[in-house]
Amino acid sequence: MAAPGLQPPSPSAPALRGAALPPPASGLQKIWQTRGPLAWVLWPVSRVYRTLVGMRRGLYRIGMLKAEHPGRPVIVVGNVIAGGAGKTPVVIAVVQHLQGLGLRPGVVSRGYGRSTTDCREVTPHSPAHEVGDEPALIARNCRVPVFVAPRRITAARALRAAYPDTDVIVCDDGLQHLALARDLEVCIFNEQGVGNGFLLPAGPLREPWPRAVDFVLHAGSLPPGSDPAHAYGLQRRLAPYALRADGTRVPLSDLQGQPLHAVAAVARPEVFFAMLQAEALQLAHTEALPDHYNFDSWNRSSDKRHPLICTEKDAVKLWQHHPDALAVPLQLHIDPAFFATLDARLLALGVHRH
Repeated sequence: MAAPGLQPPSPSAPALRGAALPPPASGLQKIWQTRGPLAWVLWPVSRVYRTLVGMRRGLYRIGMLKAEHPGRPVIVVGNVIAGGAGKTPVVIAVVQHLQGLGLRPGVVSRGYGRSTTDCREVTPHSPAHEVGDEPALIARNCRVPVFVAPRRITAARALRAAYPDTDVIVCDDGLQHLALARDLEVCIFNEQGVGNGFLLPAGPLREPWPRAVDFVLHAGSLPPGSDPAHAYGLQRRLAPYALRADGTRVPLSDLQGQPLHAVAAVARPEVFFAMLQAEALQLAHTEALPDHYNFDSWNRSSDKRHPLICTEKDAVKLWQHHPDALAVPLQLHIDPAFFATLDARLLALGVHRH
């Protein structure tokens, strides 16, 4: 079954409704897809990076650097590629699934892009610029305890102190944050997989792949080296509606035939634009901004009569300045076998339904 709140595609519908084939990559991401001349120029630097990554992991392995466990089962949802894998929607899906079992999950995150540096709780009403756009989105969608801190273990301790009945802690991102000991790791891949297989900066990998993880969720073909026994398919599509700031819905079909201004401050904005166009929406203006852009100084450059449409992640910041913006949520369908296996692994860790 799909996670609660996420509707699987009907048998008669296309597998990826609203999700056109990914457009060609641009800039550095284009370099990362092939082992072309520029990738080879950067390859020596990536070897230095690989050595540093290996040395750091080795220090944890021999105990010179210590990983700490918060005392509740920890699920880390992250990736080994730089940007755009879709970690946060998977976190939301996992949390909603746990809630559906009657469990009491909590979420910890670094809170990337926030203006603060302390450890703090994220509520559904927290300003995104103070807590990070992704933690704000999780808190609003899931209504579970969410804490952010530069060190995830600090956030996990604060979460447990405030909510001692928490059953499971889900970490949004953090496969490379080895200071937080974990029980289960979920690694996400988008349609581009491992790209050219090189490490940064010659390729998209943050660390060598393959490496041991408990689960692989992949939107495209199975990444080379992945264990098929622990790999599960992932499909992403747009919801058939857009959200207003007050929570009311506008069917996407109602927006067809009128020029729209689409804005996206995500890792791969061109994918969002392509998905909108696959819904037969007319994009008179598209504006790609840096990932986690805060929108404080942003001004519309298009005709104000064109409705403004954005991602749900951007809306948690954009609505503060442009409450008329429409946000299109992303819906996931994850292989039901993933949730069944996750349940079994949690049961083995002593996590029981209430």
